[in-house]
Amino acid sequence: MEVMVKKFQSKFRKVKEEMNRWDELQSCLISQFRNASHILDRLQVLQMSNNYGTLNCVSGVRDALLEKQIGSLNNILVSMRKTLEEFHCIVASLEKLHCDGRQLVKGSSSRTTMKQLQQRVGVKPRLIDCLDGLLFLHEIYYSEYLLKSSVVSVLSAMAIMPSACDLGALQQLLDDEPNLLTEEVQFLLDTIFAEELC
Repeated sequence: MEVMVKKFQSKFRKVKEEMNRWDELQSCLISQFRNASHILDRLQVLQMSNNYGTLNCVSGVRDALLEKQIGSLNNILVSMRKTLEEFHCIVASLEKLHCDGRQLVKGSSSRTTMKQLQQRVGVKPRLIDCLDGLLFLHEIYYSEYLLKSSVVSVLSAMAIMPSACDLGALQQLLDDEPNLLTEEVQFLLDTIFAEELC
C-alpha cells in the first residue's frame, strides 16, 4: 500500500504543476477580458457621430476607426478562445490523472479491498483520500472551465450590444473563480504530502 500511496503522490505533484499553469492562464484570461471590455466601451463611443466634432468632415474616419477596433476585438476573442483551449487541456489532464489513479487501484497485483482503501499507514493519506482528491480536483476545475467558456461566449455575443453593467458582472465572475475553493485544494495537497512535511 505504501508503494501505491507514493505513486499517488507523484500524480498530485503533476496536479500541482497543472494548478500553477492554471493560475498563469487565469491572469492571461483576465487581461484579455479587460482589453476586450475596453474596446467594447470604445465602440459605443465611436458609433455616435456627435463624438467626432470637426472630424465628421473627414470622409470615412468613423468607419475606419470602427473597423480597426472591431479587428482588434476579434483578435482578442481569438486569443481568449486559445486560452480556453489551454484550460481545457488542464482539465483533460486532471481527468486522466483521476482515471489513472482508479486504474492503479484496480490493476494492483492483489485486488484492493474497501478496507485497504480506507486503511491509514502512519501519516500517509488513505488510498480513498487520494482517489477522492483527484476526483474532487477534476470536478472543480472542470466546472470552472465551463464557467469561463460561458463568460467568453457571452462576451462574444455582447460585441453586438455591449452593456457596461454586464461587462462588470462578467469581469467579477472571472476575477472570483467561485468554484475553486483554495483552502480546500491546499488542505487536500497538504494531506497528500503530509509525510514529506514530517
